[in-house]
Amino acid sequence: MILILTPALLTVERDLVWLVVAATVGAVLGDHVTYLAARRAGLRMLGLYCRVTLASDDCIEKALRSFTRFGPAALLFSRFSTSVRLFAAACAGCTRITYPRYLMFDTLGTLVYATLWVLVGHLIGERAVVFLTTDRRRWLFVGLVAVAAVTLLGYRLWRRSRYGRARAARIDDARVRP
Repeated sequence: MILILTPALLTVERDLVWLVVAATVGAVLGDHVTYLAARRAGLRMLGLYCRVTLASDDCIEKALRSFTRFGPAALLFSRFSTSVRLFAAACAGCTRITYPRYLMFDTLGTLVYATLWVLVGHLIGERAVVFLTTDRRRWLFVGLVAVAAVTLLGYRLWRRSRYGRARAARIDDARVRP
């Protein structure tokens, strides 16, 4: 949302490049916290992510299986999917992807993502600001977003009650291939 609204507030188009750079650097630095924690704590870190996201027991296995299957592509496109983004850096740390390779794919994917949303913001940002500040329908939009968030949370809680909580202790003995 910030990358869409900020371009509308910029006065010089040259500042769009700096916005892309700042967004990319900030996001990549933020991803390093997860990557380094997963390198250090391994599967326990992934288990914590699964518990925080209210995932089921098989969350860790599914995440590692998917990441092993897609590997670098998951890092490259992780910004475009929230569920993949939550686990990509942690999975990269758990599966021992080398730091230079992780950095390359994460930076490239984040750069593409930031550039895309800054360009979208440049094209529609002014209209979005007007909509969110003056249009009466904005409350309908806010209401729909709130209903979607509550529905997602309810679904996650239902899945958790049906399949059980994610437990890192269950798979601590499992070996992840480098």
